Amino acid sequence: MSDQRRFATALLDPDAPCPDGLIAWNHSDPARRFAVYRNNVIVSLIDALADAFPVAQQLVGEEFFRAMAGVFVRQAPPQSARLVEYGDGLPAFIAQFEPASTVPYLADVARLERLRVRAFHAADADPLTPEQIAQALADPERLPMLQVTCHPSLGVLSSRYAIVALWAAHQGLGDLASVNPALPEIALVIRVGLAVQVIALPPGGDVLIAGFAAGLPLGEAAGLAIAAHPDFDLTAHLALLLRCGALSSFSLPTEIPS
Repeated sequence: MSDQRRFATALLDPDAPCPDGLIAWNHSDPARRFAVYRNNVIVSLIDALADAFPVAQQLVGEEFFRAMAGVFVRQAPPQSARLVEYGDGLPAFIAQFEPASTVPYLADVARLERLRVRAFHAADADPLTPEQIAQALADPERLPMLQVTCHPSLGVLSSRYAIVALWAAHQGLGDLASVNPALPEIALVIRVGLAVQVIALPPGGDVLIAGFAAGLPLGEAAGLAIAAHPDFDLTAHLALLLRCGALSSFSLPTEIPS
């Protein structure tokens, strides 16, 4: 093991001894100074996770969250110099973290918060203009063949729990006491300007958007959504997606079948 690897490993292991060869500039005990540095590193990573997952922390309390985050930090240290990228693995860790099992929706709330971080830092793109929408709707026969491109910040999360209502209640947008966490919800996450929105998507919307992401034309994507949810309303879903700026382009294939 290289000296750098040994140093990095010791930073995240409170039981590891101070690496050999360290010297303090003022001749103080290097082991004590290293212990302080190790503590600062761990605390800064826990702070970063707390900032990125504020609602998850509120759901379990600061003390529990920071203890759980400390375990995660030691098991999965950052792999990138960009701290904003740290935390992608926390939701999956929470799902397997036995002490958190009494809050079964915690992992999905964390997944939702991660989508919000990704949406905020995603590339920008202009949403469809009214003129583009009107042009696409002018020829109904071609609608099923439209290729739909979603906004780069768009994210969708299907959950067995009321993740949208839980998140909203913690933003002061609803009464937490009236939320039934056991009700399934689909969250649509989209950045509008610099504001990231979380919107409840009706059933089938996740299937429709997955079809768009897979490159399917509108007709095929809608067909999958209808097969999954017979009461799927394509018009209502498209209106919602257009209203929140979730679609950035319509296009037709170069060759239109006769």
